[in-house]
Amino acid sequence: MSADGPRPVWHLADRAHWEEALTSGSYERSTRGATLAEVGFVHAAYPEQLPGVVAAHYVRETGELVVLEIDVARLGEATPVRVEPGDPDDPEGEHYPHLYGPVPVEAVVRTRPARVERGWLDLGGWEPGPGA
Repeated sequence: MSADGPRPVWHLADRAHWEEALTSGSYERSTRGATLAEVGFVHAAYPEQLPGVVAAHYVRETGELVVLEIDVARLGEATPVRVEPGDPDDPEGEHYPHLYGPVPVEAVVRTRPARVERGWLDLGGWEPGPGA
């Protein structure tokens, strides 16, 4: 992604779900424990928002995770991106990118292994994604 392009968005995925997407060609999970079909969009965050997402939703997570860096320019018309309030009852609160469709694996430009360690997100090094 170029320095003057759109901001990267990150999605924290279970490693097993990401590996399934690599086989199928499309990532279709919304968030921990829910599919895109159930929720209607894929939850995402800007890089600086990810620690807050972990603190709110992943504190007790023990499984293998992976951060997906998604180039929104590669999503295409089938997956519109809307920046919306994280809490619909608080429209003035923090806003997050929501991806309203499946994420083609080619839109993922980098990944990095992650795990939650005592409530903090421990990140490994970046690895090239399918869209690199």
